[in-house]
Amino acid sequence: MVIVVMGVTGSGKTTIGSLLGARLGWHFADADEFHSAANKEKMHKGIPLSDADRLPWLAAMHDQIAKWVALKQNVVLACSALKQSYRQLLWTGPEVQFVYLKGSYELIAERLRARQGHFADEHILAGQFADLEEPSYALTVDIGASPEEIVDEICRRLGLQHKTNDA
Repeated sequence: MVIVVMGVTGSGKTTIGSLLGARLGWHFADADEFHSAANKEKMHKGIPLSDADRLPWLAAMHDQIAKWVALKQNVVLACSALKQSYRQLLWTGPEVQFVYLKGSYELIAERLRARQGHFADEHILAGQFADLEEPSYALTVDIGASPEEIVDEICRRLGLQHKTNDA
C-alpha cells in the first residue's frame, strides 16, 4: 500500500508522513525529493510552479509509486497533490490511498511563519490554496490536533496497526 499524505505547504505532510511511516514501520518518502533544482529555486523565490513545471515531477512520482506497488512495498509519500488531475496522475490503483490534511489558511500561515530552513514559505500559500481542489474520496483529517493524535486517527480510520517489536 502507498499512502499519499497530501495538502498545502505547511499542513504537516512531512511531519505526519514521517511519523506515520515510523509508526507503521513503512518507508517514508517526500515529494520534494522528486522536484528539480529549478522547481525548488522557483518555490524558494515565491514563484508558483506551472502545470508544465509539475508534469515531470508528477511523472517521476507516478513511476516510483508503480514500482513500490509492483514490489508490494508499503510506503508513506508526502505530496501536495493539490489538483484532481495531479492525484489522477499519482493514482496507480486501489493500493494507493490519499490522506488529506485539512486546515485553515490562518493556522497554516501561522505555522509557516514559524518554520525555518524550508524552501517553501508563506508567499506560495495563497497560490496553493487557490490551486487546491479538495478531494472527495480521500480520508480527510483536520490538522488542529497534535501530530501524534493525527497519526492515531489515520491509523484507526484506515484500519492499520502500528509496528511491533515482534514483527
